[in-house]
Amino acid sequence: MNQLNRRQFFLRFSLATAGVVAFSKFGYSAIGSQPNQIRTEDFIETEITHGKIRGIRTEGVNIFKGIPYAGRVSGDRRFRRPAPLDPWTGVRDALQLGAPAIQAPRRNEPDPSEDCLFLNVWTPANDGKKRPVMFYNHGGGFVVGSGGAGGQDGANLARNFDVVVVEPNHRLGLLGFLYLDEIAGSDYAGSGNMGLLDITAGLKWVHDNIAEFGGDPNNVMIFGESGGGAKTSCLYALPEAAPYFNKASIESGPGVRMTDREIASETTEKLLKELNIDRKDWQKLLEIPAADLLAAQAKFTFVAPSLDKKNRTRGFGPVVDGVVLPHHPFDPTAPEISRNKPLLTGWNEDEYTFFAWERHDTESFKLDFAGLQAKLEPQYGDNARKIIEVYRKSRPNASAPDIFVAISSITMMGLGSINIAERKVKQNGAPVYLYNFGYKSENKIPGTDYPMGTPHAMDISFKFNNEVPPKAGEQPRMSFGGNRPERFTASHHFAELWTIFARTGKPAAEGVPEWPAYNLVDRPTMRIDSTCEVINNRFKEEVDMWRSIGRL
Repeated sequence: MNQLNRRQFFLRFSLATAGVVAFSKFGYSAIGSQPNQIRTEDFIETEITHGKIRGIRTEGVNIFKGIPYAGRVSGDRRFRRPAPLDPWTGVRDALQLGAPAIQAPRRNEPDPSEDCLFLNVWTPANDGKKRPVMFYNHGGGFVVGSGGAGGQDGANLARNFDVVVVEPNHRLGLLGFLYLDEIAGSDYAGSGNMGLLDITAGLKWVHDNIAEFGGDPNNVMIFGESGGGAKTSCLYALPEAAPYFNKASIESGPGVRMTDREIASETTEKLLKELNIDRKDWQKLLEIPAADLLAAQAKFTFVAPSLDKKNRTRGFGPVVDGVVLPHHPFDPTAPEISRNKPLLTGWNEDEYTFFAWERHDTESFKLDFAGLQAKLEPQYGDNARKIIEVYRKSRPNASAPDIFVAISSITMMGLGSINIAERKVKQNGAPVYLYNFGYKSENKIPGTDYPMGTPHAMDISFKFNNEVPPKAGEQPRMSFGGNRPERFTASHHFAELWTIFARTGKPAAEGVPEWPAYNLVDRPTMRIDSTCEVINNRFKEEVDMWRSIGRL
């Protein structure tokens, strides 16, 4: 993939995982993404630590957008912890989204800005009630995305399940994760994890303010999909974040490992060389316009860095610096600091079909079994034949494209999720629950007759309960999840499981079987669909094979 195509791909990928693009090929329109969809009934004011703010009450939900949760991160605060947030007088409007982090412009959002530390809150009422708080880390890898994406609009979760939803923006890319600790001095300690420390500042804001929004500061769930799952993995291991959340969910983004200092330092050196800056003159980085830094960043991989021992890529993401992030999130063990915090983790059954769509990959869906082996050999060598044999035995009716999708999906997101669940179980602390999302979209991958199934990112609108029947007088809208009405039931199941977990630490939903905690004997997995089921030892032969060749 050439550089231009890579940039285009990851931009589209990140926007989609953040839930903000209109999936025009499928006629998808994100719920709540258009201003004329909001019917304002009245304004509502509340007072928080730094002053009064004004939000809106619409259709039974109080919505506050663009609330600043920390101060300036531009100028002399670039690559450092935020400046203190200045209080304001009067009443500050919280009616529009705040600026997202530096990236390409985003649909229906303000222009990106270095000063991006804003968050959004959806609550049934500012009434002093102690509701569970669901704090969402947006997708988009570590380079794009925002807390204002339409597909993850929090109104339906708040309205239908009596929870408070919070979604922050934070620094991304090299502005959030450039490792300067070895060259820049004590003021820049933790520079490789500023994006995570921003999120932590958002969690502290929740602790200090969420009671004013009818939320319980002592019952906070962090969760996130794709890059947001990897961020959640890191927060689960982050000492500074530990006091501010009680449970977590890592969705299609298992962050088992992050970048080590050696790789992060090499990446910094390469950036300085790209910008023609001598190491001793690193402070010139403070003077370069953000747009020029973004252009330099585009020359590095957009893939989340160092997610396993064999993938030592050089991009911008969290750094295991021994201080802010003391160790890899789930390697070699689950983090001791979160031993007593319940965890959800899992993935979508057909993750790869999303990437096929984005990469315009139609050839994978023309494969025969000889072609499948040829396609797998560059990555798996002599094990390619064994892998195919195991999958053909476990899935006797599967076509070669079916098997390619299954292999690609589990290696992208599944094996890491299983690894996290196993290591959490071995900790003998709070329970962990493993899931697969399996509702099937009938939409076809463009240029093929192959259905999308359950692609990466499709879970976003489902778990936010944004797959709902049209209101009276509304035209039915076709979704990324297809057009079958069963999707409404699947979305309700998903959302109820997550909100009950946020409330109690144990996922449950009406009409859904009891979900046992994961263990190393039965290995129960909840398959989430319009009809949910618990499956023990799911994919056993396949997982055993991956373990035997050192991939798990």
